[in-house]
Amino acid sequence: MECTVGTFSISKITFEDLICSYFGHIQNIKDMINLISDTVTKPSKEMLDVMFQAEVGDDVFRKDPTINALEEKVALLFGKEAALFCPSGTMTNQIAINIHTQPLDEVIAHQLSHIHQSEGGSYAFHSGVSVTLLPGERGKITVDQVKAAIKPEYDWTPRSTLVVLENTANIAGGSFYKKEEIKPIADFCRQNGLGIHLDGARIFNALVESGDTPAQIGELFDTISVCLSKGLGAPVGSLLLGSEVMMKKARRIRKIMGGGMRQAGYLAAAGIYALDNNVERLKEDHKKAKELANALKEVPFVENMRDVETNIVIFDVSAPHTAASFLQELEKHNILAVSFGPQTIRFVTHLDYSDAMHAEVLTYFRSLV
Repeated sequence: MECTVGTFSISKITFEDLICSYFGHIQNIKDMINLISDTVTKPSKEMLDVMFQAEVGDDVFRKDPTINALEEKVALLFGKEAALFCPSGTMTNQIAINIHTQPLDEVIAHQLSHIHQSEGGSYAFHSGVSVTLLPGERGKITVDQVKAAIKPEYDWTPRSTLVVLENTANIAGGSFYKKEEIKPIADFCRQNGLGIHLDGARIFNALVESGDTPAQIGELFDTISVCLSKGLGAPVGSLLLGSEVMMKKARRIRKIMGGGMRQAGYLAAAGIYALDNNVERLKEDHKKAKELANALKEVPFVENMRDVETNIVIFDVSAPHTAASFLQELEKHNILAVSFGPQTIRFVTHLDYSDAMHAEVLTYFRSLV
């Protein structure tokens, strides 16, 4: 049997086969246990309900009430005057760098920092600045390192103007700064006219572990990037926080970068829901990550397990195994992860990684012992 659409004739059986194949593929995807990142989460029914009910307007004209409410909520939470909702954490970080610097300045950061490793060198593209990259245990730097990195004011040296810290440190395995580690750096920056920015990609993961409050961290930084689409489970969005003056300039830079949004209150509503419902449960992700690490330590070919402090597990596999070969074996057992190097693998736990999935993964790891 055939059905005709316009001038096209489609065999019914072929069409049905395609539909079945498509939905079969979707089901296979759903059956996979995805530990590639905490960015793979889908909005829950409750979050979607809130999104569909959002009141929206045109945010370029500052007329989206839900975005305005989200910005006010997060600014107040961290003790900042204002906030700016953006599509991504890369955008909030790059706007922050731009408003803190001038071309030919330099940014001081850890050598594993996201702004250097994972944002395409865009500090040079957008702001015309260079970076000084510092080593440091588990993705963290100290005030003494910052002091030593400041350039003398010669004609041939860039001007040191901004320090960027990352919480949690992704490539370093989810490690985090506590407020007492940040304060000496913040004090030095303010005493010496340097800006200080926090890439808070997983700031709430850090806060639920450290016991520090958002306001305590907020007072240590001039600007903060807060991501909603990782552990908190919102589909899109990050906020940049700072003073009214800084956020006025940031709004202009966001527009220039193509980040001006219209009725994005639907996305902001997801962020509000995430902040109200998904912060404290991050401890569950951390517990599961530590249990994964403990199980993996018993596997004969797993080595160099990084300390697990939050929801990220990074380890190496020994030869003849490689990251690629072990990822293939994992996928055969419906487990997805990501390579961080020829011998290195990362798992990230998240709110869509259920207890049943966790039990299945642990059972598989124990079978390798």
